[in-house]
Amino acid sequence: MINLAAIPSPSQGVWHLGPVPLRAYALCIILGVIVAIWLGNRRWIARGGRAGTVVDIAVWAVPFGLIGARLYHVATDYELYFGPGRSPMRAFAVWEGGLGVWGAIAFGALGGWIACRRRGIPLPAMADAVAPGIAIAQGIGRWGNWFNQELFGAPTSLPWGLRIDPAHRPDGYGQYATFHPTFLYEFLWTFGVAGLVIWADRRFKLGHGRAFALYVAGYTLGRGWIEYLRIDDVNHILGLRLNLWTSLVVFLLAVAYLLISALLRPGREEVVEPAAEVVADAADTDPEAGTPEVGAESGTKQDAESVPQDRPPAEVAEHPATGGETGHPRRPS
Repeated sequence: MINLAAIPSPSQGVWHLGPVPLRAYALCIILGVIVAIWLGNRRWIARGGRAGTVVDIAVWAVPFGLIGARLYHVATDYELYFGPGRSPMRAFAVWEGGLGVWGAIAFGALGGWIACRRRGIPLPAMADAVAPGIAIAQGIGRWGNWFNQELFGAPTSLPWGLRIDPAHRPDGYGQYATFHPTFLYEFLWTFGVAGLVIWADRRFKLGHGRAFALYVAGYTLGRGWIEYLRIDDVNHILGLRLNLWTSLVVFLLAVAYLLISALLRPGREEVVEPAAEVVADAADTDPEAGTPEVGAESGTKQDAESVPQDRPPAEVAEHPATGGETGHPRRPS
């Protein structure tokens, strides 16, 4: 029986602009990154940061995240690339799909930490600002799985089932035509998580990385049941998919961080971001000084105290009409 209300799959996921292939998978990821940077920049400015800083952080975090995502996928599904009859060079074929979100978060955080340290700003505050955008970016990126007809769920006759072409159906599922659209489930879930983080951040003034931890906990909670629906061939541990175990462990760690952080460091930290030129000057004048201390004021009292005190006082001019003091240095005639 054909489900006429089922979601169709795209007939192709690659278009060619002359010799240049335009891959839907890559375009979805790029669009997600753009949205994440835009939203993260707005939230960072609202926290007291400078415009454009999120872009500078993304220059480090995004490449690190993509590398980590691919490494996680290859490491956990190594049998797809190594062994008899396999081509190890396909491990570099990112355009064919295969990015692990856990590697993206871990390596992206590493890249973000390096960039934040270079700018002299606290990583937890930056992570809180970009957390909802990351969730939305993940949801947008999942549409790449729709174009590639991959990572769908078990067969279903529900009206919103996803039609999969016979060439993309796993072994043993050739007789089924519609499957759970797990890409759509995750898309909707991540947007819900982003909304939850934004609401909770406004309501409870989350700080010190707790907004990011809430995003991680919310995402892994949904990823657990979505992962349970999928039927793609992956490694199992004690009868459960590896990514499901990962979701469980990361969820518990995120909840633990939320509770412990709220007890040890309640409230939200104040973001005082030093100007980029201040950070550069500090590194140039004193290489051993390292990164300026987070939270140090820039251009205010700290700069005033650095002015030499043995400078002679400015000569006070008299007002030309009253003879009173103007408070301005006398101009040379």
